[in-house]
Amino acid sequence: MRSVLEANWFYWALGVAIGLPLGLVLLTELHNTLARRGSYLTRPVNLLRNYILPLGALLILLVKGSEISAEATTVRIVATGFGFVVMILLLSGLNATLFQGAPEGSWRKRIPSIFLDVARFALIAVGVGMIMAYVWGANVGGLFTALGVTSIVLGLALQNAVGQIISGLLLLFEQPFQLGDWLDTPSARGRVVEVNWRATHIDTGGGLQIMPNSVLAGASFTNLSRPESAHSLSMTTVFGLSDPPDAVCALLARIATQLPQRRTGAAPSAIPLGGGEYKTSIPLRTPADDGAARATFLRWLWYAARRAELHLDGSADDFNTPERLSKAVRQMAPTLRLSHTEQQEMLDHATLTRFGADELIQVAGEVPTRMSFIVAGRVAVTVTGSDDAVIPVRTLSEGDFLGQTALTREGALASAHALTETTVLQIGRDFLEELVLRNPLLLHELGRIIDDRRTAAQRALASN
Repeated sequence: MRSVLEANWFYWALGVAIGLPLGLVLLTELHNTLARRGSYLTRPVNLLRNYILPLGALLILLVKGSEISAEATTVRIVATGFGFVVMILLLSGLNATLFQGAPEGSWRKRIPSIFLDVARFALIAVGVGMIMAYVWGANVGGLFTALGVTSIVLGLALQNAVGQIISGLLLLFEQPFQLGDWLDTPSARGRVVEVNWRATHIDTGGGLQIMPNSVLAGASFTNLSRPESAHSLSMTTVFGLSDPPDAVCALLARIATQLPQRRTGAAPSAIPLGGGEYKTSIPLRTPADDGAARATFLRWLWYAARRAELHLDGSADDFNTPERLSKAVRQMAPTLRLSHTEQQEMLDHATLTRFGADELIQVAGEVPTRMSFIVAGRVAVTVTGSDDAVIPVRTLSEGDFLGQTALTREGALASAHALTETTVLQIGRDFLEELVLRNPLLLHELGRIIDDRRTAAQRALASN
């Protein structure tokens, strides 16, 4: 008994007999806990429990317990398997801790996949070299020399493919763009979604443009995402030569300011270029908004230019004809309790105009100078809460009106924007004041409507 206790192998065997079951129990509990949490470390812990710990125990028993030579084939095979599993564990653990669990938007999340592939290849090469050198006693230096000669031969045979890989590596080491950046290249414009060994993938919105790295590295391109918060959309428009430049620039800047894609805190600008051309610079949140901002700007400008009696693309507005105006006045006559004589008088003080879908008709807080009666279309009335949330109040349709606070010279109670193309009959404040002085019942009715709408706005704010 005493000789057994004094034997070196006894303590190694005792350590394995106690440590292996205990380690398996602890790792099983850790694995179950990580699995319930959905952790990325579940797979590395599983490798450690099922492969590394048993193989390590077997290796200890063979070398220390059974005192088998480390140069024996059996020991070398077990050691090789142990080394490969350790290498897989390192790769899996690094991937889980550094990249899979990385927060969105961090550099670890944005790193191109080509860098990960290179790092994995380097770790595998080093791991295999160490296994061959320490376990099998191979001449690793000679092996790498042979691989170097072979790589030269393969490089000459595959110089085009290798050139693309090297171009991709040089391009990414320079870091002229990152995943998620917007590029404008000679053949594509879009967002970078992937960079691999051979090519860069650019999402153009109409498909995926696959651009070889060698082509991209040798071309001149623009990174629209850098510097950050500096992207602007430039629009060139043409107006009539008789249109006042200041009026045109003010209109362009106002329409650009109302765009929902405009970057908060940045002001658009408009300048004349001569020959009736004007350039509008619109600061946007991201290049992804270019298409929507361009379409909305041109659509709203078409309506706004006609309301301002400016000649966009040299065209004049022929919508406000006497026939349409007379029909609209007759349509609104019951609402304003107009006699036939008053209808004729109104024709000289009314204007028939249109607003595009989503265009602002009324801004909360501004004092309107006229009332707008809806002839066709629908209008959404909204208020803004304390947290800048847009709260709907009601929807106006044909026969309704807004801008009634023009008579009281108070700021508008709520904002209003067109839901569809909307035609309105606008009547100036001076004529309205004469009209209500002649008709006290109309004045009383408008006062009641103002109170009702103020109550509705307050109720909408209170319910937010």
